[in-house]
Amino acid sequence: MPTFGFLIDNRKCIGCHACTVACKSEHQVPIGVDRTWVKYIEKGTFPHNRRYFTVMRCNHCDWAPCVTICPVTALYRRDDGVVDFNSDRCIGCKSCLQACPYDALYIDPDSQTAAKCNFCAHRLDQGLQPSCVVVCPEQAIVAGDLDDPTSEIARLLDRHPTQVRKPEKGTRPKLFYLEGEAAALVPAQTAAHGRMMWSRGAYVGTDGQTVEPGGGPSSNGGTAVSPPRLALPLAAPPLPQGAYTPPAEARRVYDVRPRAPAWGWEVAAYTWTKSIATGSFIAVATAPLLTGASLGTGLALALGVLALVFLGLTAGLLVADLKQPRRFLSVLLRPQWRSWLVRGAYLLTGYGAVLSFWLIAQLAGATTLAAVLLWPGAVLALCSAVYTAFLFAQAKGRDFWQNPLLAIHLLAHALLAGSAVWLLLDVVSGVGGSRLPWLVLAGTLVFSLVALLAELLTTPPTTDAHLALHWIIGRPKGRWFWGGGIGAGHLLPLLLLATGSGAAAVLAGVLALGGLLIIEWLWVQAPQQVPLS
Repeated sequence: MPTFGFLIDNRKCIGCHACTVACKSEHQVPIGVDRTWVKYIEKGTFPHNRRYFTVMRCNHCDWAPCVTICPVTALYRRDDGVVDFNSDRCIGCKSCLQACPYDALYIDPDSQTAAKCNFCAHRLDQGLQPSCVVVCPEQAIVAGDLDDPTSEIARLLDRHPTQVRKPEKGTRPKLFYLEGEAAALVPAQTAAHGRMMWSRGAYVGTDGQTVEPGGGPSSNGGTAVSPPRLALPLAAPPLPQGAYTPPAEARRVYDVRPRAPAWGWEVAAYTWTKSIATGSFIAVATAPLLTGASLGTGLALALGVLALVFLGLTAGLLVADLKQPRRFLSVLLRPQWRSWLVRGAYLLTGYGAVLSFWLIAQLAGATTLAAVLLWPGAVLALCSAVYTAFLFAQAKGRDFWQNPLLAIHLLAHALLAGSAVWLLLDVVSGVGGSRLPWLVLAGTLVFSLVALLAELLTTPPTTDAHLALHWIIGRPKGRWFWGGGIGAGHLLPLLLLATGSGAAAVLAGVLALGGLLIIEWLWVQAPQQVPLS
């Protein structure tokens, strides 16, 4: 069985875009998205300047993160090494877009499913070359069997040094570049936005205008903001100041259309509602360990009902975020077990089932059965709270999410959310007289602060991860993080709890929950502001 791969000979590429047009024609790719595109990089100062052309597309990795994370096997690796997709299976969860380090996938605006270069698999099966190879006037695109020493691509790889994009990801890509330009292959080597008409790649500002990462002078010596382009404004903030300064001699002059973050407010809200759904039941289970006696039946039931309501909201948000929501049951009925999206779905389903039976047992007065279900439910709640960290870790394209302390972060937020709603229900109901919920909320606030600080201090040592970090703690979102997430969401509640006032305690709980929502939104959005191509 052959193993197919691509080689881009940058000695020959003239940037004519014939490959892009042929690909669009062959696969009926809609306007606004591309399976293959040509990126222009320019270096030097006129008249001593040079333009570099780089063809971008799927790398058909031997170890493809998009295949691993896909919950329904819509993406799969063929025996010949081609990473193909089945749009009839895709649920539009967009996790593959986050997993790909090469920005190769997109959501087809017509089918609302994921799509990408599939090596023209239908042509390969007929013994034909991909359409981009056939149409290239300079034979700058070479495709063939990497295992056949007589093939042109194997001979070129044997005779010349080549480059691949992001080899540190360990994906073993099969898209090779001969005399590739580093400023084009490494996204951070050039500013994502420039003054040229078609240089606005990756992401744009909230006003629809492009902004340089530093917010100051652009990399080509001009102003930071370029004229608006004929494109719909997308709600994606500019990259942060001070995180990384691209080399002044390299600049983008032609790139793909701006792209909005794949995961929006639904995913951020889902992490928040899941914290409340899991933390509320964890509070029911752990309260007896702290007090020596079970919570009152009314308070325990209130926490359980609240947990079930927010669990339903969590499931609703997950389905609402899908581009094909009618296919959501495929995650459970046709699972791909390596995906943490599948594992998480089963954890949430199992937790919901145990929680429902526990509530029924409580309402029926079956205290023995309720006691038996309590700890399995707590374990499932705990697992449901932290599984998202493993899902985000499978999103190999986003370095900031690769921090192993993200699981501790989510655990801390679940405990904090649970203690906040426990205190709120205890104070508002007027039946509580114990200061224990106050102490638990104070303790979880401190735990959350420590977890956040540890996560920030152990940010993965990559440029992309630190770009995301500075987007959170510096510009443009530092005020939200320090003022809303830390100040109003953690420090102010601690001060309010110290007053001993019931009204202040209620405000402390509300502010803590609000601070969690801000932080979860920042953590979801920040890595998506970093261009991958």
